[in-house]
Amino acid sequence: MSATMTIRVNRFAFHVCKRNKGIGSHQRYAIRHNSDQVDGKILERLNDRSILRVSGNETSSFLQGLITNDMKHLSEGASNIYTLFLNIKGRVMYDAIVYKSEESNMYYVECDSQIVESLQRHLQLYRVRRKIDIKHIGDKINVWSMFDSTRRFDNSTAVNENGKRKLEGMIFPCGTLNSKASKFVDNIMIYEDPRLPDLGLRILAESQIGKHEIIKHLDSNVVSSSKSAGNYKAFRYKLGIGEGIHDLPPEKALPLEINCDYLHGVSFHKGCYVGQELTARTYHTGVVRKRLMPLVFDNIPDKPLAYDEKILDESDKVVGKFRGYIDKYGLGLMRINESLGARRLNVSGINIRVVKPAWWPQEFQKETVSVKDIK
Repeated sequence: MSATMTIRVNRFAFHVCKRNKGIGSHQRYAIRHNSDQVDGKILERLNDRSILRVSGNETSSFLQGLITNDMKHLSEGASNIYTLFLNIKGRVMYDAIVYKSEESNMYYVECDSQIVESLQRHLQLYRVRRKIDIKHIGDKINVWSMFDSTRRFDNSTAVNENGKRKLEGMIFPCGTLNSKASKFVDNIMIYEDPRLPDLGLRILAESQIGKHEIIKHLDSNVVSSSKSAGNYKAFRYKLGIGEGIHDLPPEKALPLEINCDYLHGVSFHKGCYVGQELTARTYHTGVVRKRLMPLVFDNIPDKPLAYDEKILDESDKVVGKFRGYIDKYGLGLMRINESLGARRLNVSGINIRVVKPAWWPQEFQKETVSVKDIK
């Protein structure tokens, strides 16, 4: 391996923070911990994520016809992209991150471990006669995340010049991605998470490489997760980001309702792909009325809550559907106007609060599109 490829990447993590200026002073990494909880920059292995390796001369054009994002971003310099695989009706089958490898015409596709074989069959079905190799290598490469649990987010509700809430989920087309940084060192591949700067780094490492070896290539303030799992999931829920089949059961969710456009995961300018029609039609109407949003419990629930459990306002009107929770943070598919305008919300009799994420793009001062709900 060349000297340039074995440079330590602690500077890389620093520049990731520095370059993403829109987050504010809380972008700085810090570390605080006590005997009960680890805060700060946390490195956690994501046991519920796995890797497919897709290779061959036609791989890029092959994936281009199956995913919501544009593979051209990778040829233009991006190191990875967030994307979805849809069924023919436009419903989400699998969420994924596609990584460019060091070798040409080879990509890593990260997905939920429980559906990796289903995704492999899905790709093989559309491969037809192309000379493309699709291999599950989850036993050879582990997926890790490094994120900053001390981040503070300003989740106050935006208002317009008349003091009225701007609550519509305006569609945000994805342009050329800003995420172009990656490092390959000692069989460790380090990338910026393509969805949000807040999500930190995504790391692919050969299975024999332990967390302490990875930490050596980050910086001295990174610590291992104090739990076998859970810190990262709670952090995602706090942000309002769904991932994997527990949050996004196959063939139920719509791409824009799970904020795929806000997370730079869909291109409205590329050619046709499986499931494009409904997504494009929703885009041309201009507004999404329901979106995945973070929920906060006053107290950690003492009973299980079912997926799709109704979320009610003070008048017992259904304003959302429950998706999942960990500790006091949860996710819900919420009607934006009604849920943020409600005085009280509850799910199965348990009081909750809904939060409008700070990372959502600011709507236009004067909305140029007004449409009725899509029936």
